[in-house]
Amino acid sequence: MLTREQALAEFDFARSAVLPDRLTTAAHGRYLGYAERMLALYRQGAGRTRRDLHRAVNDVFVDEPDCPQRRIDAFCKLLDDASLYERDRRGQAAKLRREVFRLAAPRHPLVHSADRLFENGEARVKLEIAEKLGRPWPDVEAGLFADIIEFHRLERFADFADGRALLSRYNVAQIQAALFDAQVMSVWAAEDFKTILRYAKLARLMHTILRLESGEYLFRFDGAVSAVRETRRYGAALARFLPALIACRGWRMHAVIESRHTGWKLSLDLAATDGLTSHLPPPDEFDSQVEEDFATKWGTEPRDGWTLIREGEILHQGQKVFVPDFVFRHDDGRTVLLEIIGFWTPEYLDAKLATLRTFGARPILLAVAEPIRRGLPAVSNDVLPYKSTLKVKDVLEYLSRSGFPA
Repeated sequence: MLTREQALAEFDFARSAVLPDRLTTAAHGRYLGYAERMLALYRQGAGRTRRDLHRAVNDVFVDEPDCPQRRIDAFCKLLDDASLYERDRRGQAAKLRREVFRLAAPRHPLVHSADRLFENGEARVKLEIAEKLGRPWPDVEAGLFADIIEFHRLERFADFADGRALLSRYNVAQIQAALFDAQVMSVWAAEDFKTILRYAKLARLMHTILRLESGEYLFRFDGAVSAVRETRRYGAALARFLPALIACRGWRMHAVIESRHTGWKLSLDLAATDGLTSHLPPPDEFDSQVEEDFATKWGTEPRDGWTLIREGEILHQGQKVFVPDFVFRHDDGRTVLLEIIGFWTPEYLDAKLATLRTFGARPILLAVAEPIRRGLPAVSNDVLPYKSTLKVKDVLEYLSRSGFPA
């Protein structure tokens, strides 16, 4: 992510909104060429120092009037984040400096060209020092300041797919920087509930969940107000969560941001339709081949009055959340949840059973692979064993005879 010093934003005080810097094709089409040139510098930059690469990136924009220094610095930060630099992890640079300065001290003053008054030429003294150290002078020079960040040398560049990917990362990174001062984020989601919750948990976001009449879920992510005001770490957690949200479908977001300097409350609004692109891959539609095969066989039309919906409901109790794999909704109003348990480890199974006990009051049908079923402890849920695939016929028979209440 970027730092505050690399953040660019405008403020719409009429709407009390913050507008992070964004590069668009219509207004900044030429930036695609700049992005490709920056990528070429890093792709071919192995062995160059961080300082040299940053200077080269600045040179890319030397004739561009619409590029503030903060924008250039932001590009450098994103490129560095995708880079691996050689570092002086053993503290050899300081030791080498002391040795070189000790050998050079008796020859001072050094001059570029020796004459009768100053006989110690710089080139000759460097050659003598290199011989005493048993290393070529370029190697000595490269290691002299290897412990200073500006002189770290590029070892490997992870790269971006292309210039467009770099510009997309820039746009998202500027929004992340704006979220550093966010106090609360609300997300309205119609899809990808499990992915949103998974990444919210990874970002350690506290949440409350509300189901709306529209069928959407409202997620509210906030933290203790005192902690937000004292450390702002919660805003950084919201920023880390953003790329995962952008990778999802069917969402809109509203964040409340407090200006550090004025104390004003500003809003930041985004939606899945805003055209942002995340560097994270979109979530898989299914968690396993068993789920995908079952959904494909069921199809999109109702069967015996039952409609199948993928991850269509969220069960929540405090910070405990469960998103069953499927929801069956009958025309008469009945709802049955389906959770498929195929792959397992003892830890995974223990956690899954604990979750099911928490939400045991809801009608949950467990489809359990035979090897697991034989060793499964007694559970209050309805259990339907399967071998290699979950058959639609077996599920329909179970739904018809179980008499789940409306």
